Amino acid sequence: MARPKVHDEALRVRLLEQAVRTLSEEGPDALSLRKLAAQVGTSTTAVYSLFGGKPALLGAVYDEAFERFGRRLATIPPGDDPLADLAALGVVYRQSALADPHFYQVMFGPAGGSFTPGPESRTRAEATFRPLLDAVRRAIDAGVFRDEDPAVIAGSLWASVHGFVSLELRSLLPPTEDGPDELYRKAMVASSAGWLTADARARA
Repeated sequence: MARPKVHDEALRVRLLEQAVRTLSEEGPDALSLRKLAAQVGTSTTAVYSLFGGKPALLGAVYDEAFERFGRRLATIPPGDDPLADLAALGVVYRQSALADPHFYQVMFGPAGGSFTPGPESRTRAEATFRPLLDAVRRAIDAGVFRDEDPAVIAGSLWASVHGFVSLELRSLLPPTEDGPDELYRKAMVASSAGWLTADARARA
């Protein structure tokens, strides 16, 4: 019978999740391979075997953050209604942040300052912006959004969602009767409405 792998994918994921938690909560100076191994209940040999050292570990954390984010965005296939797609992408963005807040901080928060991603990592990270950009382009082509630079529209929508989520993660949202879910929905509707054509606004 083959011997079970000691340094397997499950251990790799546990190490990444503990590493990103330390980075997010305590900063990069608090992350050491010896401490990380002890926290996860493994050896530094296992960490070196899986990642090859601290720089590679940091790179793996960065890649894991955007990999998880990208997988969630990929659950929203392009449909016939680009506005519905944009709303769905906004919901998934928020769900991703709430499910993996420490990885979110690596992508878009202060913990991201710990990383200097290489060209391949940067390319994979930038690819996560493409679903939003593509949905905006389809909205323009359909005459729903004004004929503006798609990157400007996509950037403004992302900034709105990002600001809301960042406040929510820090428990800084203002209290409302409707609660955060409805507040978020209304914020997304309002953000998109500013880019509608006159005809689309009349139909809304």
